[in-house]
Amino acid sequence: MIINGKNEKIPPFPHHKYFISVVSKFFTSTDLFSLVTMDKFKLVEQIKVSNKNDCFVPRCLLLDPTSSCNLHCNGCWAAGYDHKDNISYDKLDDILSQAEDLKIGYCFLSGGEPLVRKADLLKLCAKHQGISFSAFTNGLLIDEKFADDIAKIGNFTVAISIEGFEEATDFRRGKGTYKKAIKAMDILKERNIGFGFSTCYHAKNYKEIASDEFLDYMREKGCWMGWLFTYIPVGNDADMSLVCTPEQRAYVHEKIRAYNKKHNITIIDFWNCGHLAAGCVAASTGFVHINSRGDVEPCAFCHYSDSNIHDKSLKEALSSPFFKAFRNAQPFSDNPMRSCPLIDVPDKLVEVVEKSGAHSTEMSSPENVRDFAKKTKPIADKWQPVADEIYATYPSNCKRCFKTNKKILSYRKSKT
Repeated sequence: MIINGKNEKIPPFPHHKYFISVVSKFFTSTDLFSLVTMDKFKLVEQIKVSNKNDCFVPRCLLLDPTSSCNLHCNGCWAAGYDHKDNISYDKLDDILSQAEDLKIGYCFLSGGEPLVRKADLLKLCAKHQGISFSAFTNGLLIDEKFADDIAKIGNFTVAISIEGFEEATDFRRGKGTYKKAIKAMDILKERNIGFGFSTCYHAKNYKEIASDEFLDYMREKGCWMGWLFTYIPVGNDADMSLVCTPEQRAYVHEKIRAYNKKHNITIIDFWNCGHLAAGCVAASTGFVHINSRGDVEPCAFCHYSDSNIHDKSLKEALSSPFFKAFRNAQPFSDNPMRSCPLIDVPDKLVEVVEKSGAHSTEMSSPENVRDFAKKTKPIADKWQPVADEIYATYPSNCKRCFKTNKKILSYRKSKT
C-alpha cells in the first residue's frame, strides 16, 4: 500500500495496518467485483452469517466504553453525556465475544474519550485477536509507553481528533489541545504506527480543513488516512451557527475528492460518500453503535434506540423493530448525496422512530425526534437542489456502484 509516497508492507488481519488498507479499499471501490472480493470476500461471509442467524450482521461495531472525557468540546455530540457512565470490562468482553461469534471483524471505539480506559482496551485487544480495533481519540493520553504497547499488540490504532490548525482546534477543544494532539502524532510516527486524523468540519473551519496546506501537514505528521464528519446539531442546546451551508458542504466535497485523486490518499468525507454504501450505513447495514449506557443505536449521531445490550443479546438488538424499520427505509433517497436521515431526509427519521416506538437516548436532555427534525428540515431543504446538481455530474462508474450497493442491500433485507 502506498502511504505518502512510500510503499508500506501490510501485515495480515487483524493488524491495524490491514484495517487501514481495507478502509481505503472500501471507500475507493467502484464496482461489484471490488466490493465482493475485498477483505477476503468479507461481504459474502457477512451475508452467509446474517442468513444463518436471521439478523443483519454489520461489518463494524462502534462501541463507547465510557462517557468520561478529559475535554468538553463545543458542539460534540457526546458533550452532554453524564461522564460517569462506563460499560464494565466484563460486559465489554462479552459484547466483543458476541461480535466475534457473528464474524464482525472490526471495532471502532469512541466515547467520551475511549483512552480513559486504555488499560482495559489493551487487555481486550490482546484477548480478542479476531477483531481489529481503532479508536477515535483526542490524543492527549497517548504517551511513549502507550505507543510502544499498541505497536507491540498490533491490532489497535487511532484516529486523532483535530479541527484544523492551532486556533481552530483550540476554539472547540480548549487551549493547548492542538499542540498535544500534534505531539501524539509525532510519537506514533516515530514507531511507524499506521494512524489517521479525524475532524469535524463546520461553518467556521470548513475551508481550513479542506485546504491543501492543512491536509499536506497531516500527511507530513504521518497520517495514513483521514475521517471528515460534518457538524450535526444533536441535542436541545446544539449551536446552529456551526451548521454548514449547502455551499460550504459542497466546497468540502469538491476539494476532498480532488485532493484524494491527486495524492492517492483516503480522506473520507463521510456524509458525502453515500454512493459507496447504498446511502446510509447505519442500523447494521454497515455498522452499529453501542453507547456507554448500553443503548444500541443506528449510529453515533442518531440518539434513538429500542434496545439495550444489558437486556438483549447483540443478535437480538440487530433485529429489533427499530432497526428493522430503519433498514426497511434505506436507502432514504435515490440520491446518495442525500443519504443521512438526520440532516438530509429528517422526515424519514421521524417516520421510523415513531413507527417502531424507539425512544431518545440523549443523555443530558432527551430530544423528541420531531423537535430534532424541525431543526434540520430547513438544512435538508436547502441541500437537496445542491445535492441533485452534484450527483448529476458524478461519473457513471460511481452511479453504477450506488445501484449495485442498493441491489445488495435489497437482497440482504429479503433474506433477513
